[in-house]
Parts: sequence; C-alpha cells; structure tokens
Amino acid sequence: MKNGLILFCAALTASAALAQTPPVTTPPVPQAGNEIAPAPATAGVTRLTFEEALNRAMSVNNTVERAQADVGAAEANRKFLLSNVLPRVNATGNLQRNSESVTLNGFGGTSGPIQLLPASDWNYRIVLSQPVFAGLREQRAYSQARIGVGNAREALLGTQDAVLLRVASNYLAVVNADARIDIEHRNIDIAEQQRKQAQAFYEAGETTRVDVLRAETALKASQRALAVAQQAREDAVSRLRADLDLNTNLDTVAPAHAFPPLPDETTLVARAEAERPDVALAANNLRIAHLEVQKQKGFWLPVVTFEAGYLNQKSAFPAPKYGYGVLHFTVPIWQSGEVEARVAGAKERELQATLDLDTARTNAREDVRTATADLRSAETTLQLGKEQLAAAEAEYAQVSDLYRAQEATSLDVASSEATLADARRAVAEDTLNRDVAELRVWYAAGAIKPALGVHGVAQAFQPAPAQTGMSASHETELGAAQE
Repeated sequence: MKNGLILFCAALTASAALAQTPPVTTPPVPQAGNEIAPAPATAGVTRLTFEEALNRAMSVNNTVERAQADVGAAEANRKFLLSNVLPRVNATGNLQRNSESVTLNGFGGTSGPIQLLPASDWNYRIVLSQPVFAGLREQRAYSQARIGVGNAREALLGTQDAVLLRVASNYLAVVNADARIDIEHRNIDIAEQQRKQAQAFYEAGETTRVDVLRAETALKASQRALAVAQQAREDAVSRLRADLDLNTNLDTVAPAHAFPPLPDETTLVARAEAERPDVALAANNLRIAHLEVQKQKGFWLPVVTFEAGYLNQKSAFPAPKYGYGVLHFTVPIWQSGEVEARVAGAKERELQATLDLDTARTNAREDVRTATADLRSAETTLQLGKEQLAAAEAEYAQVSDLYRAQEATSLDVASSEATLADARRAVAEDTLNRDVAELRVWYAAGAIKPALGVHGVAQAFQPAPAQTGMSASHETELGAAQE
C-alpha cells in the first residue's frame, strides 16, 4: 500500500510538470533599417534575412539574368535596324591579269597611245550609299524595334515579380517549417510526459496497460509528425537554394518587413489593368501590329536611294580616275496582289493583338479579385484557427485536471491532446497561407516590388508605416501556436 501511495504521488508530480509549458524563445528580429549582415558560412550553413534573400534573387537568379539578356538582345536589334537608314561607305578593289594588252593610238587628238586593256590591271572604288525614301518601312521597323526593347523590359519586370513571389513564399515556408518543427517537439514533450504519467498510474494499479499503450501510440504519432515537418522544411530549403543559387544549408530568421496597408479592390484592379507587365506587353504588341500594317502598305510606294563614288584605275579609258553621284528609283507598278495579301495578313494580326490586350486586362482584373477573395478566406480561416486553438488549450487543461483527479479517462486525455496538437499545426499552416495569399494580392496587382520594399524600382504604392505586417503578425500567431 505504501509503494502504491508513493507511485501515485509520483504520477501527480509528473502531471503537474505536464501542465506547465516552458516559455517560447524566438530568434532576434532585425528592426527596420537595421539589416542583419549575413554571417559567414559555418559548417556549410548560410544565414539569410528576408531582405537579403530578395535582393540576392534579383542579382543571381538564372531566370532573371536570362530575361536581362533578352533586353540586351532587343537593344542590339534596335541598333541593327537603325543602321539600315544610315549611310554606308564601302571600298572595293581588283587586281587582274589579262592574256592580251590593248592600246588605242591617236584617239581624240591625244599625242600618245591610250591603254584600253592593260596586261596587268588594277582598280579600286569607294562608294557611299544612303537610303532616301522606302515607303517609311525602315522608320516603322525601327519604331517596332524600340517597342521591342520596351517589351523585353516589361518581360524582365514580370520575371522579377514572379521570382520575388516564389522566393518570398519559399522563405516564409522555411520560417513556418521551423515553427512547425518546434511545435512538434513540444507535442512530443507532452506525449512523453503523458506516457510517463500513464506508466506511473499503471504501476500504481490505478489504470490498465491499455492506457500506457495509448500514450505510446500518441508519442509515435507526434514523432511521425515531426519527421513530416522536417521533410517539409527540406523541400522549402531546396526550392529556396535553387532560386538563390546557393549550395549550402540555410538558416533563416522571421521577416522584419511589414506590408503596407492593402488598398481597396477597385484601386488594385485599376493598377493591374494599367501597369501590370503582361498588360503593358500586350499593349506594346498591339502598337507593333499597327506599325506592321503601315509598314506593309509602304510596299506600294517608290524606293529612292542616293549613291556617290570615287573610282581610280590603271586603265586610262574612259578616265583613269573620276567621281560620280546617282539617284536610284524603283517604282512598283503591278505586284500581282502581293502587297494586298501582306496588308490583309497584318490587319488580322492587329485584330489578334487587340483581342490579346483585352484578354490580358480581363485576366489581370480577375486575378486581383480572385487573390483578394483568397486572402479574405485565409484571414477568416486563420481567425477561426486561433479560436479553435484557444478552445483546445482550455479543453486540454481541464481534461488534464480531471485525469489527475481520476475523473477522466486516458482516452479523454489522448483525444484532447490530439485536438490541441492539430490546432497548433492548423494555426501555423493558416499563418503561412495568409501571408502567401497577401503576397499573391500584391503580385496580381503588379505591385509586389514596392510591397516587399525592393529598391531601385518605380513605386506607384509607397510602403506606408504599418503596425501590423508580416513580421509582427507572423511572430505573434506562430508564437501563439507554439504556446
């Protein structure tokens, strides 16, 4: 009887320890304007802040660099088309050995013979050619090339936006996975303490072996959840490494950046329709298509070219050296419907470009509305998750007290423990979903750069100081889930 009393007291002590939750420790968060310098890689680990990850992606990401190369290629094409309307100077020469030599004596009152065909002949010619008029086709082609440079830049902006969204989402996923791992460790601690308590009650003869087995089952379930959380972190780190061109393990910290307040949906839609890179690109394509129609019509107009040259030769006929200037005219009279077919095809492509622009604006508008609806849903789900977590914590505390008083069964404790663990996981997951949903709203509106505070980009929406943002809310909600 004395031994049973001792074991019962030990069980009460273990349950009291179970009810006490150790304090949550969070990594230091850099204040706005005070970025944490990346620590040197130690044992293959690179420490990155949120801002450093975004800036690195803009400078080393392969997709961004490829889009940047497209801008250079478009600029080179513009310079090539400009050269078509500028003067050209060419020099040509010949060295010739003939089988015969021909001279003409006494021609035109000359005193000596004139050599018409030297046995060894040479000549060179310097020619300047300048297009004068070609139906304005070169001018319109050059205008198309200039718009093409703008298209390449818009494509670069769109690529940067997509990469920023991906990097920010993956970075938040890594931070969230770290929080999930901490949650699972805490769940394991609770399950382990519950197993010890069940074992103590069993040894005291107060419960059956079934309670011990049930506690061990809950412990294994928590350990399996930890393995899943660790794998999720590795997946997120792998994606982040690929975007940042790194080959080391990554250590992240909770973001210190706060989102600016979201404008209303009407403002976001108006910005998306007017300034999103894909919409701007479609508008440029329509301008290019309109210029193509005008360029094809230019084939009905004459072509005028000016040419000037200087010739020096060994032969004295008709003169050993002389210069000349000439205007070349080409007037189209009948082309068997070729130009009409070209113009008709260009007009059809112009119609397609008009439809593409309308589609791009529609997609931009609906993307903003869908992203806004997803954000509202994510915020609602997160709020419900917090309320569920509060209820689960209260339920677990009450069931634990009842179990210590032998007024509840181990099945009740296991059920409340599982509910609490699921509620913690749900808050962590819903926090990530809410943050990513907000990122997608800014991305859909074409304003993810100013929202993330990426410098060197024209900002239509200036980030305003905000009390709530990715940093404070993310830490508070994940901290609540961990506690």
